[in-house]
Amino acid sequence: MGLSILYVGGTGQISLPCVEMSVKAGHKVTVFNRGVRDESLPKKVKQITGDMRDPAAYRKLVGKKQWDVVAQFMVFTPEQLQLDLDTFSGNVGQYIFISSASVYEKPPRHYVITEKTPAVNPYWPYSQAKIACEELLRGQKKLAWTIVRPSHTVRSGLPTMMNEGDMVARRMLAGKPVIVAGDGATPWTLTRSEDFAVPFQGLLGNRKALGEIFHITGDKGFTWDDIYKGIARGLGVEAKIVHVPTDTLCRYKPDWDGPLFGDKTWAALFDNKKIKRVAGKFTCEEDLDAILEQPIRYVKKRLESPAEPHELEGLYDHICAEQAALGAS
Repeated sequence: MGLSILYVGGTGQISLPCVEMSVKAGHKVTVFNRGVRDESLPKKVKQITGDMRDPAAYRKLVGKKQWDVVAQFMVFTPEQLQLDLDTFSGNVGQYIFISSASVYEKPPRHYVITEKTPAVNPYWPYSQAKIACEELLRGQKKLAWTIVRPSHTVRSGLPTMMNEGDMVARRMLAGKPVIVAGDGATPWTLTRSEDFAVPFQGLLGNRKALGEIFHITGDKGFTWDDIYKGIARGLGVEAKIVHVPTDTLCRYKPDWDGPLFGDKTWAALFDNKKIKRVAGKFTCEEDLDAILEQPIRYVKKRLESPAEPHELEGLYDHICAEQAALGAS
């Protein structure tokens, strides 16, 4: 018998494949979001359009309704989580909070990350807020919970170091250099959203998952140089990579501290034994070109439309020029 599942979000980078797989599994799926994304939901999904910032409308999600599972993809602050605690306590069998693998300690003390790795990130407010959400959820007893920590999960967006998005692709196509922090040799894990969705289904309604934390990632890492070369290969061009020390980049733009020192500067390799033990064995795509195929297809479609120059273009050119001038006579 299928579960009654509410996805808060449901059309995002990670959540859409999870929704699609829940429908295929025979669950009764409802999605609550603002309805602003240009993504098609399966026909059997009931969509409720609304905004979490309207607490009165949000609380209408419960009323007499009892949910077997609420999968929350759109909570980023403790204040938002408190709203969920107020709303769903007593009305939900399992509340799944989507956190982030960026919460794990930086710098890492071991190159392989497990769920026992401490959640300490002194660099990134985004991760600190996720940690605070986890602590709030774990500290209460009225709502049965499961915490899921995705790492870098790809579907429609390109995996880049400073979250520059399509600018990296546009620069590559224009023959311009792109920046990789450090020496480009740091191993980094990329996971396709469709691969993430498989073990995620195994957590839904699973009593063994209650009160537990899981990360869900692939088992193989790739260097950042290889990732950027893979993007260029998918675009049919050559990657002109400029390596710049992380601390130098952050002096140019201090808010890069978060995505770099708080995340992508460090190696990210994961032990997935726990999720496989509870949700069942699974495999993720390990061929880099196959992992990048869908993001590149999306970016090619977006690049068909003209775009305004990215706000970082000038800074990028400046950094690349200064780096190229080092050591010149």
